[in-house]
Amino acid sequence: MAPGMLFLLGLLVSTVLVQVDADIDYGSALTKSLLYFEAQRSGKLPSGQRVTWRGDSALKDGSDAGIDLNGGYYDAGDNVKFGFPMAFTVSLLSWSVVEYGSKLSNKGELQNALDAIKWGTDYLINAHPAPNTLYVEVGDGNSDHQCWQRPEDMTTPRNSFKIDESKPGSDVAAETAAALAAASIAFASSDSNYAFTLLTHAKQLFDFARNHRGLYQNSVPVAGVFYSSSGDDDEIAWASAWLYIATGDFTYQNFLSSENSGGARSEFSWDDKFMILEGKLSDNGVWAQHKNNLEQFICNVLQKGYGNTQKSSGGMLWFHPWNNLQYVTSAMLVLSIHADQLAAKSLTLQCPSGNVSPQDINSFVKSQVDYILGENPKKMSYMVGFGTSYPLQVHHRGASIVSIKKDSSTVTCQGGFSTWFYKDAPNPNVIDGAIVGGPDANDQYSDTRTNYQQAEAATVNTAPFVGVLARIA
Repeated sequence: MAPGMLFLLGLLVSTVLVQVDADIDYGSALTKSLLYFEAQRSGKLPSGQRVTWRGDSALKDGSDAGIDLNGGYYDAGDNVKFGFPMAFTVSLLSWSVVEYGSKLSNKGELQNALDAIKWGTDYLINAHPAPNTLYVEVGDGNSDHQCWQRPEDMTTPRNSFKIDESKPGSDVAAETAAALAAASIAFASSDSNYAFTLLTHAKQLFDFARNHRGLYQNSVPVAGVFYSSSGDDDEIAWASAWLYIATGDFTYQNFLSSENSGGARSEFSWDDKFMILEGKLSDNGVWAQHKNNLEQFICNVLQKGYGNTQKSSGGMLWFHPWNNLQYVTSAMLVLSIHADQLAAKSLTLQCPSGNVSPQDINSFVKSQVDYILGENPKKMSYMVGFGTSYPLQVHHRGASIVSIKKDSSTVTCQGGFSTWFYKDAPNPNVIDGAIVGGPDANDQYSDTRTNYQQAEAATVNTAPFVGVLARIA
């Protein structure tokens, strides 16, 4: 790629050495982070499944629409497959491999990371049976939340919901395009044929998104109840960037120059990807604005900006009351990659409160990682299964109910609540690698299954942490 072309936070290999805390086993945390995705699998489980308390589930998904929608991931502690956060999860897992594939390989986790991506991309490919058709949800969140059942014997409806030309969803279509484009880069060296298939679907979905604009919750209202999109400009830009990186086609770069840059951002999440774009080295026009937006975000996270992100007294970044740690882990991936890019160019970040070196950014990232893994006022790891103290009552149906491998007796819709949900005891299954929503703004955490704002984990929480951990392990 010639100098001055768009980069997606560099995609560069860093030579920065990150100091490792001898008291925290980052390698073990990395292993567990990838195990978590096996616990979230839907469909027919593979022979190499390592999370053995899970079983096959939702094997008839898609049958109402006459297609095979087996596989994919349950998004959090429920049994619904939401396409929007699933695509973002795949995007971040792929980004982690693109940036830190060699580090994952050194730790013996690269294949597990690729397997985690492929479990999602295989599903997304099947969910895209025609150029302008994409299935964006299987299951119904409203009915699902009325029951507490293992995915292996759930009785809630498994309706399939799609977008198409008459009912568009350019936000989720573009997000899925980004996921598949990023995954195509991750698989390019190990499976070129699969990478080509991924890129073909990504291009079609991008064209679908560009030519049929509209928010997906207007077409599929039931999805918007749980994952309502605030706009599609960021997804179009996000997909453009990944497709440009994957293809080198200037057409995708040109789309970026015509899209809204979004202004300064306060988060990086499944619903907001504006700030991840860094522009040309020549600081002019829209490229300068993209670069400025990114740097403002990073400076604010680092407490060096004009509108600093709130922090708890114990040192945790605080974005939102509900599932706060998803925003922390995603921000740490952005900071990690940007620190690598600065180091590769021998640059520092110029923030309103002073210059920040790559080493300074690395130290800040490590502080947040360490907080999550147990160096916090509660002395609790918010990654389940890591350390000696971690959440025992995770808000998660499968983990909170005895494994079907141990007791095949059917758990009924309401029976699951009385027998398992309200049971004041640790979950029978430890869902290794799950990162819960985390403590509140005062570093307090209530380890009760009913506390879904803090005690529920989600795939979008752990996905960016894979790359962050790979980098420092």
